[in-house]
Order: sequence, then structure tokens, then C-alpha cells
Amino acid sequence: MELLTQNSKIKKTSREFGVRLYNFGITAYKSQSGKLTCPFADKCIKYCYAQKGAYSWSNVKPAFERRYELTKTDDFIDAMSKEIDKKRPDFVRVHDSGDYYSRKYRDKWFRIMDKYHNVKFYSYTNSIPLFRDEQLPDNFDTIYSDGGKLAHTIDKQTERHSVVFDNEKDLNEQGYTDASKYDLHATKWFTKNTKIGLIFH
Repeated sequence: MELLTQNSKIKKTSREFGVRLYNFGITAYKSQSGKLTCPFADKCIKYCYAQKGAYSWSNVKPAFERRYELTKTDDFIDAMSKEIDKKRPDFVRVHDSGDYYSRKYRDKWFRIMDKYHNVKFYSYTNSIPLFRDEQLPDNFDTIYSDGGKLAHTIDKQTERHSVVFDNEKDLNEQGYTDASKYDLHATKWFTKNTKIGLIFH
């Protein structure tokens, strides 16, 4: 089972920046068994790209489900470590689909990040309570999403966050950095601006 893959945006970003960028995803919003994989999701459910297009193909959805099931096991850290050793990424986007569904699961990623200081990890997330006021790994960046149940708690002047816009004009006028084309523009390593904009598609 491949754990680190590249969707079209990740491939485009990799080529543009000349880096090895991969993404990891699990089932979006809710697993086949009914377990919430995005426990803090709210309005984002309606426009979630991870439930559309290629993500919804019959041969793709089972792969996300298998990855989700793996994350619940004690084998996940070793399996991900082997994948990182194999693919040698410079950057890993954790969750192009799904989110951190528990503190225990988050801690597994923290252990992986601590093991690979040379790799930079980042996530868009609605699971704000799992990260705010926590000591985060130096090689990890979070972008709080504006579509979750706790979006109203985001300090939009100081906390890195993303907002979905209908068009580029509105995005620019409100002082957001456009990360629609190149994913790494959302991260602290490429953008000092904490206001990250995405255009609805």
C-alpha cells in the first residue's frame, strides 16, 4: 500500500519549487464504518474537494479507507517510516483528505516528525484544540481552516489560517496570499503572511 502519493496540485508544486513533495490522506469526513475522520468539520463538508473528482473514484476511495485503518494500529509509525525512507521527501502534506481525528493519532505523527528532522511536514486542519497551546515540532506547520466548528476562535491577525474565496480579486483585496496553485505557498517556510487564501473550485 502506497502511503505517500502526489495529487495534481502537489505534483505541480513539486515541479515549480524543485522539491520532493508528497501528500498523505485518509477517508474524508467519515469512514465506511461511520467514524468521523474530520471531527471538527462544519461548513467545509459542503465544498470539500476530497469528496469530489478523483477522490470519489471507486478505485481511489478504498485506498484512503485502508490508510485510515492503518493509522489506528501500532504499525502505522513503522509503515510511514519505511515509506519516508523509500521516497525521501523534502516536504509532506499530512491530509490532503481527512484530518487529525484524535490526540493519540496526532501523537503518532509527532513521533514521525521527531524521527525525520530533515523533512518538513504541514497540515491544513480544523482540529484546532489538538495544536493550539501545544509544543509543536519545529519541522511542522499548521494552517487552521476557516470551515470548521471552531473557525470563530481563530485569531486571524496572528494565527496561520486559510479562507476559501470565490475569486482572486476578493482574496487579494483582503490581504491573503494565494495558495491555490502552489501548495507550499501556504506554509511558514515560503510565506511570512499568516493569511492564506484558496479559490473555490
